[in-house]
Amino acid sequence: MAQTFIVKGDVVTNPTTNDFGKAHFVRVTATADTTGTVFESDGTTELGKFYLEDGDTVIIEKSTSDKITCPTSKASAVGSPRS
Repeated sequence: MAQTFIVKGDVVTNPTTNDFGKAHFVRVTATADTTGTVFESDGTTELGKFYLEDGDTVIIEKSTSDKITCPTSKASAVGSPRS
């Protein structure tokens, strides 16, 4: 299924505690089965985890200061087409 979104930054390979330029939405695509984690701004307090199978894509909504770590993935800041 096609997704519509606004591109807001470069693609980051295997992001580690990355806030994606204070983005509110981040699109993550797994390049292998992976578990990602969303952290508070301190980069150590976990807010939650998500699992993606190889090839899955998800758009994560987060606070602008929150950070994402997701090995074996590619991710980028995006905006909602309604924003």
